[in-house]
Amino acid sequence: MHLPDGLVPVEMALTGYGASAALTALALYCIRRQPDPRADLPRAAMLTTVFFAASAIAVPVPPVTAHLMLTGLMGVMLGWFAVPAIMVGLFLQAILLGHGGLTTLGLNGLILCPPALLAFAVWRLAGARFPDPAALLAGSGTVLLSLAILAGLVLAGLPAEIDAPAERAALGVLVLAHLPLVLAEGVIVMAVLRLLRRIEPALLPHG
Repeated sequence: MHLPDGLVPVEMALTGYGASAALTALALYCIRRQPDPRADLPRAAMLTTVFFAASAIAVPVPPVTAHLMLTGLMGVMLGWFAVPAIMVGLFLQAILLGHGGLTTLGLNGLILCPPALLAFAVWRLAGARFPDPAALLAGSGTVLLSLAILAGLVLAGLPAEIDAPAERAALGVLVLAHLPLVLAEGVIVMAVLRLLRRIEPALLPHG
């Protein structure tokens, strides 16, 4: 779920860089205010690796292909650390796998990072009392929100000469093709957090 190079106007891509830079700066500020800012670095490094590796496994969902995002899991497990972790993962995906683009890196960050922070908020608010529903919502909700942001950016950046109805139809097909991913991400987040509760509760983020 990435915007490739050349799909949106240059000014929109530059705005995306500015907005993602501001969000990353806010995340780093919040991380520095934590009692031990370095405590979650190993976890962030591990989940960045998982985020990158999962994107390399493409699953055919005709007429497109999809891959796991895992931004909901990163949001729940990392909190504010999810923002720099996702940005690093997106950069590696762009240069090593050709997913997305370097000019649209900022916009792709906006597609994935705010939903991850929303997953973090959902878990903080409801994870202690309703762990399974909160995990399911955090996992599935991130994909739905990312789809909505992606669709909004694509529609906002359509050139005047493009066949808008055809582009909207193609965008609708893309959204429908990713709906199985919505359920899969929710189930994965719920399963991982349930497993942590059973075997290693110290690794479980606090709700």
